[in-house]
Amino acid sequence: MAIPDYQKIMLPLLKFAEDKKEHSIREAIDYISKLFSLSEEEKRILLPSGQQPIINNRTGWARTYLKKARLLETTKRSFFKITDKGVEVLKKNPQEIDRKYLEQFPDFLEFITLKRSEIENPDLEKEQQLNQQTPEEILGQAYEEIKHDLAQELLTSVKTTSPYFFEKLVIDLLLKMGYGGYLPEAGEITGKSGDGGIDGKIKEDKLGLDVIYIQAKRWDGTVGRPEIHKFAGALLGQRAKKGIFITTSNFSKDARDYAESIDAKIRLIDGNELADLMIDYDIGVSKVETFELKKIDTDYFIED
Repeated sequence: MAIPDYQKIMLPLLKFAEDKKEHSIREAIDYISKLFSLSEEEKRILLPSGQQPIINNRTGWARTYLKKARLLETTKRSFFKITDKGVEVLKKNPQEIDRKYLEQFPDFLEFITLKRSEIENPDLEKEQQLNQQTPEEILGQAYEEIKHDLAQELLTSVKTTSPYFFEKLVIDLLLKMGYGGYLPEAGEITGKSGDGGIDGKIKEDKLGLDVIYIQAKRWDGTVGRPEIHKFAGALLGQRAKKGIFITTSNFSKDARDYAESIDAKIRLIDGNELADLMIDYDIGVSKVETFELKKIDTDYFIED
């Protein structure tokens, strides 16, 4: 079963607290996971930030919304119980509790400001999707969309550069990733053309005990097995066993299968991965804005 959105968790969570006992958020998460028959794998799926399981986050937000409507209340850190108002709501046997349902409670309206579209024909499907996501999920999704657009823009820019500039870009990226360490000439471009399948080389670590050879292809078409075979031959000519083949396009299945079958260890990096790495290691990009997500430190407010 798919992971329920936070609104679908609201009513089951309120019913879970119907016994008027004090419950922990951990108990609630376990209960909701079991109720919706989530597998162990589904329970481990993380938010885009990678910091928290989705089911934990959505259960937490369902609890927060019910608390803001005064249907649940906090008893101590990470513990809660149902309120008299929450008991009265369950007596009415609602079929569903969602954001719209909670709007009837003044305390909830003070907590949240609903964003209404000002255009005549709003995108109802998108609005409904946003309403099913927690703020962290919306922010994470927005980040992924921005990163995807930036990656495509980066690839377009990279493809307009000269072959020599692209080879230098690859060396810069690998140095930023930690290859080469602090040694002088840790990475270098070996040639502009007729290089026998080798475009550059870089020290593997700070001590320079091993060298990784590089092939950089600024291509639009798919890189096939013959190109990987040629690169493997070039490595053999250097008595090397490690290489990185980077392209702005992609690799055929035969190329990937061949790279995995030979003794030499060749790492293939296609255009999508290249763009992601450039973003992650600040190559060809600059920071525009930084956001920090914070939560209240409840321990700070505990009086001795």
